[in-house]
Amino acid sequence: MKKILFIILSLAVFTSCERKIDEFKVEKGSANFSTYIAVGNSMMAGYADGALYRTGQMYSIPNIIAGQLKLAGSGNFVQPVVNNDFGVDFPGARPKLIMGYPVDCKGTVSLGPVPATGTLEPAAPVGYQVNNLAIPGAKSFHMLFPGYALFNPYYARFATNANNMVVQEIAPLNPTFFTLWLGDNDVLGYALSGGVGDTITSPALFQQAMGGVITALVANGAKGVLANIPDVTAIPFFTTIPYNGLVLTQSQADSINMAMALYQLPFHYSAGPNPFLVNEPNSPHPYFKVRQMQPGELVLLSVPQDSLKCKGMGIIDPGNPFQPYPIPSQYVLTINEITMIKSMTAAYNTILFNLAANFNLGFVDMSANLRLLQKGIVWDGIKMTSTFVTGGAFSLDGVHLNPRGCAVAANYFIDAINLKYGSTIPQVNITNYPGVIFP
Repeated sequence: MKKILFIILSLAVFTSCERKIDEFKVEKGSANFSTYIAVGNSMMAGYADGALYRTGQMYSIPNIIAGQLKLAGSGNFVQPVVNNDFGVDFPGARPKLIMGYPVDCKGTVSLGPVPATGTLEPAAPVGYQVNNLAIPGAKSFHMLFPGYALFNPYYARFATNANNMVVQEIAPLNPTFFTLWLGDNDVLGYALSGGVGDTITSPALFQQAMGGVITALVANGAKGVLANIPDVTAIPFFTTIPYNGLVLTQSQADSINMAMALYQLPFHYSAGPNPFLVNEPNSPHPYFKVRQMQPGELVLLSVPQDSLKCKGMGIIDPGNPFQPYPIPSQYVLTINEITMIKSMTAAYNTILFNLAANFNLGFVDMSANLRLLQKGIVWDGIKMTSTFVTGGAFSLDGVHLNPRGCAVAANYFIDAINLKYGSTIPQVNITNYPGVIFP
């Protein structure tokens, strides 16, 4: 009897000392998430792999955030959904990129991005109000441009009136909370064109535009979070091809040095990596307006890579050895162009930081977060970098994030929400989101 009593008492003590784990309780803090909207450009729209397609939208940053905000009372988050997984059709559009086996000009088969085979969806209106007002291609001041739907097919898909400014879509939604990540296109368009096909928005216009957007967002008392702009020159589109990607044997270098002597150009080449030749309008040479690239300058991912491999672009065209064959300016960012981009980005970010403070908004330092990604981060046990394809964060266009990268960005927004408003919105587990999908 004593033995049985001892066992019962032992079980009672063990049970009373057992650690109890309280269920995590999601609190909204001082925010009201009942009607959440997002404003931004392609990064917030779910654009990835060079297209706006259904799966990318499902993994968009605001859609991921919305899923977590539902735990704190948020309603449905409606997006202008594309019905297929290839993209939206308009002049110049192409299906999304996927990993495949392209064959280069030398007949070499390798693993790399190729266009998907599929039919693009007509850019027809969706016919309903949406919570995700992010528009691929939009710059800050485009949001205040009447009739912007006539110029941007992505906005035309969900504009409630073709003559509307984008900010006029906000009030009818009566938002209580928002996320805003806008402005990188104000420098990105210039960068993507190699500094020759677009202009950079002036800081004065940027401040006026962003102030107008935020004023529209908070008009009915909505709270929100604002993100700043990362250094666009640090994304894979600009960092994948090195400035000295001209790799030569000694025999090739000797032949090129002889040609340079005939051209009366002061450039010397050796075995191994060498700088590409690029256009230089200010060259003193009477015939050849070229120079060698400098360390720190960038070759764009859009450069015709078969021309680099087989047609001598960046040095000498084998079919025309009587003159050098520089990389055209639209495929290169010079030191001066990079300095301009960085300087304007810094000016924008000062404006955004001050606007966040003036309007009492949460703030996400995406500029610092990209710098961390460049060095490498580990999140939920997964190491990620900004390296093209293998880094695990960017999609196959080298500009936009893939679903796993979007999940990380969404977590940064969630952290900012919790910090500013005292909420306890849980982060998402990024292992639940795919990176680059290999065949």
